[in-house]
Amino acid sequence: AGTSGTALLAGPEGAAATDLLTAGEKTLARTVRGRRVGLVPQSPAAHLTPVRTVRSQLEETVRALTGTTRRARRKAAEDAAERAAFPAGHLDRYPHELSGGLAQRAATALALIGDARLLLADEPTTGLDRDLVDRTVDELRRHADDGRALLLITHDLAAAARIADRVAVMYAGRIVEIAPAHRFFGPAGPRHPYARGLLDALPDRAFTPIPGMPPELSALPEGCAFAPRCPLATELCSSRPEFTAHLACHHPEQPRA
Repeated sequence: AGTSGTALLAGPEGAAATDLLTAGEKTLARTVRGRRVGLVPQSPAAHLTPVRTVRSQLEETVRALTGTTRRARRKAAEDAAERAAFPAGHLDRYPHELSGGLAQRAATALALIGDARLLLADEPTTGLDRDLVDRTVDELRRHADDGRALLLITHDLAAAARIADRVAVMYAGRIVEIAPAHRFFGPAGPRHPYARGLLDALPDRAFTPIPGMPPELSALPEGCAFAPRCPLATELCSSRPEFTAHLACHHPEQPRA
């Protein structure tokens, strides 16, 4: 099946928005990447240049985005590393000399350099222990607190609870619920059975797994994709629920007391 849609990035005041799906490579390289949109990739090892040290990659990014003097570039690179909890003693190492967690922090430092108005963080806590997870998400939160936007893609619900203002839950490639974070993680909880199941599976909650397996994305059912695993499913679920009031479910859960 084909896909369609638009991805519009607002421009400076008075300027037209940029459609990221149709913009040319020159436009993306000169005006978007690192300047208006920063990226923390899911696979940092593939994102880093293997034949250059972390320091040289940070300094090159500073030079490309700001054009400052060499001394200023060095300081900006070291500041970005500190923000991402990347140890200064490892700056002159090559990517293959880094653990997965260090590579993740190096990629985060690269993304923070331009102070982009929109930061896309794709599983930025992969390979980090809990203390570094908290430090990383707190830095991303600070980045967003100054009027910037942050889109965090994650399976780490504890990280999401620590950083998010609003939560969107996806199942089988479709958004099934959008909720304010304080309600989603609070006593009332989410209303979609899958979202409720995600929280109930956490060790510090009910620790109850969701039964069954996700469907193949190449062979999704006509109706609700979660229905074969859902305890509330009925014949009505053979039709696909519409996304209304921030929810796509024929039988939403009631808020908990």
